[in-house]
Amino acid sequence: MQRRHFLKTASLGVAGAAAAPFVSTSQARADDTYNWDMVTSWPKNFPALGTGANDFARRVEQLSNGRMTITVHGAGELVPALEVFDAVAAGTAEMGHSASYYWRGKVAASQFFTAVPFGMTTTEMNAWLYHGDGQALWDELYAEHNLKPFAVGNTGPQMAGWFKKEINSLDDMQGLKLRLPGLAGEAMNGIGVSTVNMPGSEIFTSLQTGVLDAADWVGPYNDLAFGLHQVADYYYTSVWNEPSAVLEGTINLDAWNALPDDLKAVVTEAARASNLAMYSEFAFRNAQALEALVEEHDVKLRTFPEDVMAALYESSQAAIQRQVEDDEASRRVYESYSAFQKIVRPFSDVGEYAYLKSRDNVAV
Repeated sequence: MQRRHFLKTASLGVAGAAAAPFVSTSQARADDTYNWDMVTSWPKNFPALGTGANDFARRVEQLSNGRMTITVHGAGELVPALEVFDAVAAGTAEMGHSASYYWRGKVAASQFFTAVPFGMTTTEMNAWLYHGDGQALWDELYAEHNLKPFAVGNTGPQMAGWFKKEINSLDDMQGLKLRLPGLAGEAMNGIGVSTVNMPGSEIFTSLQTGVLDAADWVGPYNDLAFGLHQVADYYYTSVWNEPSAVLEGTINLDAWNALPDDLKAVVTEAARASNLAMYSEFAFRNAQALEALVEEHDVKLRTFPEDVMAALYESSQAAIQRQVEDDEASRRVYESYSAFQKIVRPFSDVGEYAYLKSRDNVAV
């Protein structure tokens, strides 16, 4: 595939830029402008996920005083939803917005940078990325694929998903067809569930037509937007699969290296700001949507029985163990991930978790 030119200079204009050789950072001038395309795995302007990508692009343009603009494309506009990784690596677009566990077939260790079953919370995950080895390991892993990654959003804890029938025991899980990506999908396979990965836009029809018996998507805000309550009655709150879910921004490494240092700083800080902004929005919008689902649409909230949760925990640990044994990069990433989780968990337990339990005991 022919690599695109990533720089359009003020003096050359669009036509001149198309014919210009690749411009390195050392050659860049203060009046150079950069016009990028971002491909995403989300429908155009989809709540939080799609609008989060828009939010990032807006921040970059504002912070750069217009020197850098990013045009955001919804899934399918330039490339299909699950081809973002390859498109950005090849230079079809300078940037992508997606979730790293979609690329497990290409980069096994990528899964640890979205969500780990029974793993770290969003606060803990951000701490690993910003203050532990997380970002450095992510950079190293993706550099082999000509990509530079960033955290550009987080959904916070996700729901366990929508089920057409109520789950009363582990036996009820056997043979179900479930949409669930990543390590959590492998864990479900281990307890007798058949899992598939598909874009969010296909979930409603797949549940409606019987292709799926159940599906994980995100949480109340996004699930309500897709109308999943219309095709499944039971909504499971057992947060085990994605206690945190990072949305990644990937940048073609050649395009990244061509940016001057000040614009690299702009992109870095815009990513941090968008990461926090999306997490904060989900905290508010999920609360609103959950009330609507329960009060207006009579959705039945449920939690998995104890035998299901116990089986999922054991199966999750087995899936992780298999991966770290089979893939050296996964071993290195997970060693850092699990070591950091052990460091931060004691304070999480005596801090926020202890507070939530105390609030439960006294609040009316």
